[in-house]
Amino acid sequence: MQLNELTRFTKNKKSVRVGRGGKRGKTSGRGTKGQKSRAGTSMRPELRDIIKKLPKNRGYRFKSFEVKPALVNLALIEKTFAAGDAVNPETLVAKKLVKKVAGRVPAIKILATGKLTKKVVLSGCLFSETAKASIEAAGGSVA
Repeated sequence: MQLNELTRFTKNKKSVRVGRGGKRGKTSGRGTKGQKSRAGTSMRPELRDIIKKLPKNRGYRFKSFEVKPALVNLALIEKTFAAGDAVNPETLVAKKLVKKVAGRVPAIKILATGKLTKKVVLSGCLFSETAKASIEAAGGSVA
């Protein structure tokens, strides 16, 4: 038997690779030091904190489906219309007291803010009870 013919009974034991193993070298693709380089870290994403701060009330950013009427005060009618004029949604849009919504004349509600002294004929609008009473007290009519 020659020296070059000798064989081992057990194979060579390979050393166990620790943490830095694989084909990534040194920091195993985790950057350098700190919490994020350690095993077992699970940090909450920053966006989650922003989401958590938002209010959870139902409908906090949703608009109501109900179409609300445009509001017009008696003081404006007193100022823009003469005695005996007809006040309806079309004349209110023409005098620029109300804007059209999506190309249509909106529903209009007359409120009792201010005083009405002129006799005016109102039609095609909604009224508050006090507005209706003050229009009729001034001699006007509601249709």
